[in-house]
Amino acid sequence: MSRYLLAFLLFSIQLQAFAQQKHTSDTIKVMAWNIYRGANEISQGRYHAIDIIKALNPDVVLMVETYGSGKEIADSLGMNFHLVAQKGTALNDKSVNLSILSKFPFGERIDTDYPFYLGGREVFVSGQKIRMLSNWFHYEPWHDAPETTGMNTAELLAWEKTGAKWEMFKKVLPYFKDWTAEAVNTPVIIGGDMNTPSHLDWGKTTKDLHNGLEFPWQTTTTLQNIGLIDSYRAIHPNPIAYPGITWDQKDKTDEHRIDYIYYKGSKLEAVNSATYKVHLGDTLTIKGYEIPYPSDHGIVLTTFVIKN
Repeated sequence: MSRYLLAFLLFSIQLQAFAQQKHTSDTIKVMAWNIYRGANEISQGRYHAIDIIKALNPDVVLMVETYGSGKEIADSLGMNFHLVAQKGTALNDKSVNLSILSKFPFGERIDTDYPFYLGGREVFVSGQKIRMLSNWFHYEPWHDAPETTGMNTAELLAWEKTGAKWEMFKKVLPYFKDWTAEAVNTPVIIGGDMNTPSHLDWGKTTKDLHNGLEFPWQTTTTLQNIGLIDSYRAIHPNPIAYPGITWDQKDKTDEHRIDYIYYKGSKLEAVNSATYKVHLGDTLTIKGYEIPYPSDHGIVLTTFVIKN
């Protein structure tokens, strides 16, 4: 047997085991990841994205910057695939941003008027319907270190509303409000790249990290006010011990947590959450596997218990 055939057989066995890791308990592991330009910015990037997802073994992936790669990645992992786009859109359409991969069966589509930055699908876990949404907001306005701008809180609040991000958020906020209002019966999980720091990371305990500034970032504050829970910070309430950074670039001072998994529902409880991040092209080590990292964003991975 050639070494190439042996490698193929070993991969097939691993893939079958991944696909057959069906849901022996009432839990769901959700991964939010901006794969960056379809994971095509490094050599063999799509295959490295597949290896990373396989190693982390999520049940659902809320994917951002899909750009034609999602269906191939889903098929390679034996997962169901939903493209957040108008019905009839080719599943490998390179212009489509958002998608969802799932080991669980899909229910109805969750379409919005703004599919480039919000949309999803129902999934069924042990008979429980859950709304799953993939989300992205524009980065503008952006500053690598907002605490160094010299603006006070009122000025920063005004600045925060000057770009595309806040306009996008205002347009989709009614959807968030509707889903959270219905979450007592139909839990909702929203994940992706919001391109904004969190007010939970800019409070009294972190003032020394931010030039003495406390700041109520409006996107995350508003989501909290309508009842959505930041799953990572719910599990790790100390932002100094667990910064959860998902964005930073080499040779820059711009570390922020800007990727999230939010949820609401009395039938859902987050029990574990982690982030993973290295620079684009560097090596990410997971469970002993060393995998070149194809993205500029970090991963958020949260496990939920489904309560009866």
